[in-house]
Amino acid sequence: MGSEVTYPRRVVVTGAASGIGKATALLLRERGSEVVAVDVNEEGLADAAAAGAETVACDLARAEERARLQEAAGEIDGLVNAAGIIRVVAVPEVTDEDWDSILAVNVKALFFLARDFGMRMPAGAGIVNLSSVAGKNNASTEALVYGSSKAAVLAITRGLAHYLGPRGVRVNAVLPGITDTAMQDKFLAEAGPLRGLTPEALHEQRLKSVPLQNRGCSPREMADAIAFLLSSAAGYVTGQALAVDGGLVMY
Repeated sequence: MGSEVTYPRRVVVTGAASGIGKATALLLRERGSEVVAVDVNEEGLADAAAAGAETVACDLARAEERARLQEAAGEIDGLVNAAGIIRVVAVPEVTDEDWDSILAVNVKALFFLARDFGMRMPAGAGIVNLSSVAGKNNASTEALVYGSSKAAVLAITRGLAHYLGPRGVRVNAVLPGITDTAMQDKFLAEAGPLRGLTPEALHEQRLKSVPLQNRGCSPREMADAIAFLLSSAAGYVTGQALAVDGGLVMY
């Protein structure tokens, strides 16, 4: 018989106030991990706290706040970089501030957390970075900057997999497709009018492009994929980009 699958002893999950980050924090608690749930939205961390997670409210775009998180978290053997922001803006209207805000959270904070925690993690530890199918196809041009930031996440994931591999620390990325989150609702509400569509019509249009039953994904399904990559079952997996998207992107 094979060995029992194990999960990290102690995991930091960013973006844990909602969506995929919240679902991941709750799932890892169910599977026995100590969880440090992190988000700029302190009130949104209530469900994670009720499930027994420790909570840290901080702005990960700020270096001093990342340092405070590292001190509060202590020794960990798992990290999920799920914090992210999106801005829905027509390409001609994109500003420097749009770039700076999105990259500060989606790229800069993710890199420094993965690097700094990763250099302290023991062999067998795992890091999962949240990218997006937009990081490959960037087809929704109203979110071009967001998609570009998610492409950068893939490069960071591969680079840190090389850098941390000799330590025995694995670094992988998950690429969510159409997922039922507040971020998706925001995209639909703001991109729909730019395309002359209602949010509902845009959602139906997007679902038709998904080969697997023309459906979206729940945050819980996404959390299952993240938990797998953190687990001992993925002990020989690093530097990979796992698309969990119903076949939306197949390369």
